[in-house]
Amino acid sequence: MSSCCRAGVCGEIFNEKFARKTLRRYRKKGLDPIERGMVESVAVAERSGGRVLEIGGGIGAIQAELILAGADRGEVVELLSAYEPYAREVARDNHIEDRTTFRVADLLEEPNVVAPADVVVLNRVVCCTSDGVRLTALALRLANSVVLLSYPRDRFVVRAVVKLMNATMRVLGRSFRVFLHPTSALFAAARAEGFQTAETGRTFVWEYTTLRRGVPVSE
Repeated sequence: MSSCCRAGVCGEIFNEKFARKTLRRYRKKGLDPIERGMVESVAVAERSGGRVLEIGGGIGAIQAELILAGADRGEVVELLSAYEPYAREVARDNHIEDRTTFRVADLLEEPNVVAPADVVVLNRVVCCTSDGVRLTALALRLANSVVLLSYPRDRFVVRAVVKLMNATMRVLGRSFRVFLHPTSALFAAARAEGFQTAETGRTFVWEYTTLRRGVPVSE
């Protein structure tokens, strides 16, 4: 699928209205439990003075929080330009305008447009594309030490909700679909790039995994 097609499909859901709502929620409540867990799982030595890359980062809240926690610089790479003004507001709110950038790009088609980073974030992104496993592998290749990955839990209730959501999208004539990629496939991609699972956390619907190079597997 070409870049313009992916952007068009995702733009059916993740539009300016959604971005504005995301910013309001972040200003009011900060990171949600999954996002807080992801940030807190990064060791001081891993973030201090390092670079953070948030792929499909939306308003860039996680990379902003990691900068505030000691990272030197951050970059948000998004498929959709609708997020950019709101990501800039997050940067202004946190006084990190000179330490973060926002780039519109489809990394599946342009993997070389961004530089590697110490910490790479994929928060609730792999479920938005049928290429989620390939996107995970790309993120791993761009990471020097840590990848923060979150995705829907593979359980009966979540599978049922996803089927209902996709059926609703179909009835509404929308092309966007939610994808539940097997965690075994995501972890296999990690092992192929020299990463292993180091920490996990979950809520009723979502799960995150912190991946590090050379850490013994703990699935």
